[in-house]
Amino acid sequence: MLKLLQESYMGKVKMIYIDPPYNTGNDFIYKDDFAETESEFEEAKGTFDEENNRLFKNNDTNGRFHSDWCSMIYPRLMLARNLLTDDGVIFISIDDNEVDNLIKISNEIFGENNNIGIISVQSNPRGSQASKYLSNVNEYLLMYSKNSLNLRLKGIAKNDDNLKEFSLTDDNGRKYRLLGLRQRGGAWKKEDRPNMHYPIYVNINNGKISLEKDKDYCIEVIPKRPTGELGRWTWSKEKVKQSVDILIGKKINRKNDDFAWDIFRKDYIDNDNGEEKTAKVKTIWIEKDTNYQNAKNEIKKLFSNSEMFNYPKPTYIVKKLNTMLFYDEDDIILDFFSGSATTAHAVMQLNAEDGGNRKFIMVQLPEKTDEKSEAFKAGYKNICEIGKERIRRAGEKIKEEAGLNGENLDIGFRVFKLDSTNMNDVYYSAQEYDQQMLANLESNIKEDRTDLDLLFGCLLDWGLPLSLPYTSEQMDGFAVHTYNDGDLIACFAENVSEKVIEEIARRQPLRAVFRDSSFADSPAKINVWEKFKLLAPDTQVKVI
Repeated sequence: MLKLLQESYMGKVKMIYIDPPYNTGNDFIYKDDFAETESEFEEAKGTFDEENNRLFKNNDTNGRFHSDWCSMIYPRLMLARNLLTDDGVIFISIDDNEVDNLIKISNEIFGENNNIGIISVQSNPRGSQASKYLSNVNEYLLMYSKNSLNLRLKGIAKNDDNLKEFSLTDDNGRKYRLLGLRQRGGAWKKEDRPNMHYPIYVNINNGKISLEKDKDYCIEVIPKRPTGELGRWTWSKEKVKQSVDILIGKKINRKNDDFAWDIFRKDYIDNDNGEEKTAKVKTIWIEKDTNYQNAKNEIKKLFSNSEMFNYPKPTYIVKKLNTMLFYDEDDIILDFFSGSATTAHAVMQLNAEDGGNRKFIMVQLPEKTDEKSEAFKAGYKNICEIGKERIRRAGEKIKEEAGLNGENLDIGFRVFKLDSTNMNDVYYSAQEYDQQMLANLESNIKEDRTDLDLLFGCLLDWGLPLSLPYTSEQMDGFAVHTYNDGDLIACFAENVSEKVIEEIARRQPLRAVFRDSSFADSPAKINVWEKFKLLAPDTQVKVI
């Protein structure tokens, strides 16, 4: 499916979130258990010759367990990269089993410079007992950008604890806090950045600072640790010169130094335009909302049964990832390991909360449900059916909870099923055909294909998005389909009348499509091109 999306959605997806199989040893449709016995592996790789002599020393570093999983994920990530916008990002959930391999693969595909970081998510506060030695409480979220130079992150709103830090107020009523200008983290020594070790002078009467010493600015302050070791400032001289208005010198309590001073900068709670600043997203998420038990509870609220789907993700995680990004109108979020459609649920919920218009694309193989499972008993024969029903139920629930504010909330979606080509298969070379065989192939389209099958097949061929509106109408007794008010007009009927062809041409669509059997003979087909040249010279005409 990702290959089919390449033409229509290349460079158009703002965010991708996937939760692929973790290669834990369970039986997934993606061959989640890739382990082989030692004898199977050695036989397949030719470890022994015909006389049972060992050809090379085998050990656990050879790819018995991980290689198939890597082979599964690699091409999917290659295709995913093509779909991202220039400022787009991909988030990948994973656990300890394949995190190392996934980082290596992602670094190769997206580039190490686009490795934004790894978030550790506390998914099971009680701890899993499945591992042999340690009780795992967390999983990981890998974050990669398409191009880190174009990446813009929002950060998140400050919580109550953060807001309490901004307890000071300036003469204009703006709240701020004081942050030390001396470097306190890594590379703090004078030797690390000698050009950022310099004196700053303080006015003892008002705390204002200057880079020049005079009778008013007479207190010299240099960056040094309480131990007396020389350090450095976080800002250069030029930066200090430009920002003297938000710098202040203060006397501090320091053991064995009654005359100790230090330099601080005012960190305001808002930007100059009045918008409250956000905080950078932390790399450890321990909120109770990340607990996967909450995901079970979400399923239960929709289906009255928490066991309808195994290992769902909480919508909180996907929503939080979305709020890190700046979105434009109609930006797209893709999940190609959709499962129970948590991502779709989260996108609709977020749109309801902030008035956004994000779109989602969910991709999932029709993995059959276990006959003993609660889902199968409830009538869901495969995972796709669970996902579709969740989107329906979640959409209605979100709209209901939004009340009047949800009247214009778009919760609609289209479902597509991947199939073979619409064209008849050809198994013979040209010299093997006789007249009867050619007669049987007068129509080059498979008999079981509907007009909509052909219409959306053409959209993919032409690289048009699949979510735009279309209408169908009867024109002189023939069904005519119009996509997005004229991006494409198609008629797939047999022996289409000249009146219909003329009317389609008069509407001057960007593209027009007919099937080969829409015309009685070759002259009739040639006449179509002539009519379009006359009435709609800019229309692209295609016959399938």
